[in-house]
Amino acid sequence: MPRYFLEVAYKGTLYSGFQTQENAWTVQAEIEKAFSTLQRAPIAMTGSSRTDAGVHALQNFFHFDFEESIHPQFVYKINAILPPTIVVKSLREVSVEAHCRFDATFRRYQYYLYNTKDPFREDRAWFYPYPLDKELLQQAATLLLKVEDFTSFSKRNTQVKTFQCQLTESQWIEEQGYLIYQVKGNRFLRGMVRALVSTMLQVGRGKIDLTDFKEIIAAKDCTRASFVAPAQGLFLMEVGFHPSKTQ
Repeated sequence: MPRYFLEVAYKGTLYSGFQTQENAWTVQAEIEKAFSTLQRAPIAMTGSSRTDAGVHALQNFFHFDFEESIHPQFVYKINAILPPTIVVKSLREVSVEAHCRFDATFRRYQYYLYNTKDPFREDRAWFYPYPLDKELLQQAATLLLKVEDFTSFSKRNTQVKTFQCQLTESQWIEEQGYLIYQVKGNRFLRGMVRALVSTMLQVGRGKIDLTDFKEIIAAKDCTRASFVAPAQGLFLMEVGFHPSKTQ
């Protein structure tokens, strides 16, 4: 049976997350419903990277198996059915062994903050009007490139076999009036990026120093980190695959 990768983007403000949940409005449920309406057949999709309630994505993926013919104007037609907060960007047939979650080689996230009140940014960034030592923020971000165990930055009650992650990019940048934390890695734990942001901001404000930050990492205890960064500032920017897996 043919397998397809479906590339999507969405504004997560109104959704209870990416993955289908009982009695909740989710991105996956809306896409599956639109697909079934267009193709007149039920579908169950597998997601690449789960995002929490309120988190946005410029790129995320589903894969699904479908033996019937796909509508020749599939992308145009399904976007006409979907709500304005979700867009299908592309559809392509892939190898029957391809898996959009397990075959992803990296995910890249950005977290946005702004320090001057602006009603047009409030659902896409975190208003954070506090003075920050940006050099200390950068030093904290650089430290994370050497970390392997991110237990301290994972929410409780998460069902994972390992807390090991490898970050290949971790930096703070300034762009168009935003302070942005940019991070790329092979995998991320539940709540991890927001916890990293929250805890590094404590360093930037002088609430804790870099030694304290290192101790939080080493403790492998999520009660030591901060998890206050709200969802609306977080964007999944990109999911990468090895070309051999998607051709």
